[in-house]
Amino acid sequence: MREIPVYFFTGFLGAGKTTFLKETLESPEFGNDGRTLLLICERGETEYEPDKFAGPGVRVEQIKSEDELNEANLRMIAAKGDFDRVVVEYNGMWENQKFFGAMPEGWLIAQEMALFDASMFMMYNRNMRQLCFNKMQTADMVVFNRCEKGFDKMPFHKEVRIANRRNMIVYEYGPNDIEPDDIEDPLPYDMTKSRIKIEDDWYAEWYRDINENEDDYDGKTLELRGRIALAEELPDGMFAFGRHVMTCCEADIQFAGLLTYYSGSIEVNTGDWVEIVAKVRSEYTEVYKEKGPVLYIKNLNICKPCEPEVATF
Repeated sequence: MREIPVYFFTGFLGAGKTTFLKETLESPEFGNDGRTLLLICERGETEYEPDKFAGPGVRVEQIKSEDELNEANLRMIAAKGDFDRVVVEYNGMWENQKFFGAMPEGWLIAQEMALFDASMFMMYNRNMRQLCFNKMQTADMVVFNRCEKGFDKMPFHKEVRIANRRNMIVYEYGPNDIEPDDIEDPLPYDMTKSRIKIEDDWYAEWYRDINENEDDYDGKTLELRGRIALAEELPDGMFAFGRHVMTCCEADIQFAGLLTYYSGSIEVNTGDWVEIVAKVRSEYTEVYKEKGPVLYIKNLNICKPCEPEVATF
């Protein structure tokens, strides 16, 4: 099966997607190495001018509604030409997963960029937080354009980092005037220590980091509070330890836990709040079906619930 790279551009109307893509498609450096399928999923004030596209072989197709965003329709469009790449200007009101689930076999996301108008971002983030979060969560790069010199970047940085700790953030002040984000995100606890206490307020950040960098925690001893989740498919002495975490909004609250071994004498039940001291081992398990962090409890006590019970970033 031939692999077709997909370049995926998200953002709301007025975010600058069309302008960015027009400049790219009209650049003399573009289009000399194959045919391009340009999928337009929304129409803004700026119009494409295909006669100005550099190089041969750019075919423009429109996706006018979410109903048209399905694998059969995309396969039919792809069959109209022997394309070497797909460029997508995505509708800001559609969730990314709708497109990801509709991609034909062989289409692979090569790059994903989310563009936001910095002057409108905070308003959109308040009123359409789930859609903003959805775009930042999987983006390789988040671009804030129409920035003003000297503005406070920290609120923008924090919102992106809640969604994704690894993507690149860029601030654009004007043509050829961009600034990469260089704000550091230190963990709230000291990773140089062999024994670390995870405060209740740090749970969400700790959980994300230990899953992204499990080898950094291998061999360390942790102190923290959470809940027990028993499961029939787990053998005796094993359960999930964790807390409910809200990443974006109430609709996405889910239990975020790790596989845990416990051989002590205190009886525990699903939903119990416990305070544990546990050693971390980064290892392969059949439960994860891959390598991941596993907690081996050295000490456990029943405790009061955290306040609030749901952890946030």
